[in-house]
Amino acid sequence: MASVNKASLREEFATLKGQFERLCAAGQVTGEIHALVQALLMLFELLMAVFMEKHTPKSSRNSSLPPSQTGKEEDTATRPGSQAKGPGHAHRRSGNTRTVETVTILPVDACAHCGADLSDLPPKGYERRTRIDIIFETDLSHLDAEVKDCPHCRTQTKATFPAEFSGPVQYGPGIRAYVLNLLVAQMVSLKRVQQSIHTLIGRLLSEATLLNYLMQLHLALEAWEQTAIAQLLSQPALHVDETSLRVDRKNYWIHVYSAGDTTLKRLHPKRGREAIEAIGIIPRYKGTAIHDCWASYLAYDHLDHGLCGSHLLRELTFVVDTNAYRWAANMKNLLKQTCVRVAKSSSKCLSDPDYKNLRKRYRNILTRGEKELPPIPARQNGKRGRVAKSDAHNLWERFKRYEHSILLFAKLPHVPFTNNRAERDLRMSKVKQKVSGCFRTRQYAEAYCRISSYLQTMAYRGYNPLVAIQMALSGELYSQGGE
Repeated sequence: MASVNKASLREEFATLKGQFERLCAAGQVTGEIHALVQALLMLFELLMAVFMEKHTPKSSRNSSLPPSQTGKEEDTATRPGSQAKGPGHAHRRSGNTRTVETVTILPVDACAHCGADLSDLPPKGYERRTRIDIIFETDLSHLDAEVKDCPHCRTQTKATFPAEFSGPVQYGPGIRAYVLNLLVAQMVSLKRVQQSIHTLIGRLLSEATLLNYLMQLHLALEAWEQTAIAQLLSQPALHVDETSLRVDRKNYWIHVYSAGDTTLKRLHPKRGREAIEAIGIIPRYKGTAIHDCWASYLAYDHLDHGLCGSHLLRELTFVVDTNAYRWAANMKNLLKQTCVRVAKSSSKCLSDPDYKNLRKRYRNILTRGEKELPPIPARQNGKRGRVAKSDAHNLWERFKRYEHSILLFAKLPHVPFTNNRAERDLRMSKVKQKVSGCFRTRQYAEAYCRISSYLQTMAYRGYNPLVAIQMALSGELYSQGGE
């Protein structure tokens, strides 16, 4: 099938169709035969379009398949940052370890050329070279409680330990932060985290201890999650997406909501309307939802919708690759040119006259494309189900129906061209599953979602993950302006 020449096949079909039309014009074809052949030609054209689609390989360039499965390819017009519409963030609290800094002066005592004494001459300046290293130290803090026997009543009394010293051995906030950073941010498995800690301190922490740290941070971030939801609801544009996650040998879905410097992930067994209602963000949101044209989001008509241009460009590329439709190539060029134009404009949107002209060109392309697409056979009497359509026809209908949502990025400055933000925020969840395997219980999967949401949010705000974890566990999060 790979040897089929698509261009020549279409040329042969056009030649045969032209010959038949000439026979009809010459009166050499009866009415019955004309109707029959016309139906066959219509059916063949549709089958040929579908045949081209089925035998064109899909990649990240022309479909929604991830680059990890097909090879990394990305259009420069839709790369992250090509149309940045959000504010930047200053780096804060990036350091975690105590820094011991020393400066050693290397003196110049004599001239390298003539040998003159320069020891008393003040330096003109300095040239610095730096070495950075880590000194591995284990900080052991022993707390000895006195034990005394009363000489009067013979009662033994022992000093009371602080609440944080609940057992014979405790591990400090640095170790807990390091463990949680490995588990969540670095996506390391439990066993490898155990090995890493053992290498550092010579002690083996049990899996139960590591999971207990995970749940402690999960509970500590409960109030933060509610604050994050309120922040997302106040944003003018909200990126949403979802991806599957294996939990206890069952398929769950991570739903991500991203806007500004806030990211929130929630776990649910379902992908569609039931999950969206249970999470409760979309039903309360009043701005513009940016997504991949998922029908469950489109069902909410109380808010505006912006469709991801990256997905549309890839689908248009597939249509061009399969059947070389001119309308798809023209639409692809129009979207890419508009994306670049919006990104370069100071207002991050088109003026009203330019937007009207964009809509006119958009509609003209679709009008010409309708004539280019193969006709759809009429539904036979008594037949149920969907009428067979090619991927190209379905895409054309989507462009026809969702014109406003597709072009919204050119009209409103806060609406981006792509949904790359949500996809980037979800990507590490798939990496986590690939590296560490599935989650054993829903409880730990939900903890991962909340903690990774917090760490991604704090990373957008310039915080080191080790610092962010210690802030949450110590209650310092709100007092230091982390929100």
